[in-house]
Amino acid sequence: MLIFCGQEHCLIDSNGRLKLPQRFIDDFTLRCGGEVVMHGLPEGAVALYPEEVYREMREREVEAVDSIGSSFAARRSLRRFGALTCPDTITRQGRITLPAAFREHAGLEPGCEACVVGVEIGVEIWSAERFAAEMAAINEHLRQKREREMLADLQITGENRV
Repeated sequence: MLIFCGQEHCLIDSNGRLKLPQRFIDDFTLRCGGEVVMHGLPEGAVALYPEEVYREMREREVEAVDSIGSSFAARRSLRRFGALTCPDTITRQGRITLPAAFREHAGLEPGCEACVVGVEIGVEIWSAERFAAEMAAINEHLRQKREREMLADLQITGENRV
């Protein structure tokens, strides 16, 4: 069975809480018992990952810890991860509370529409407007990539005729 797939629109309530769609609640319950790590993504969204997934992602950046004393970039990276990461537990009602810093980072004001998107290893929470813009950018990138591939293919085909 596929987990963490699909997308749903939800509202951020007046207390900054989001009720997750049932399928994602089920996925998190199955994968981690509802214990999640919330992380602010550079793209302007909030990710929720099972803790083991988040730890695995961070373990790949071991060199950052080794160079912390001498690397401005490594310190800055750790600072960003530390400031925009926190553990949370999905409530029995299927809610998470987005701290103010995370809501501000992602443009998720109380009362706004959010889009909860499965990304196979967890979910991302976007403002509906930002997610629409992100999907438009992805589609434009894919269109340009197809055009480049087709042009390259036509050039190869043309060279073979000579």
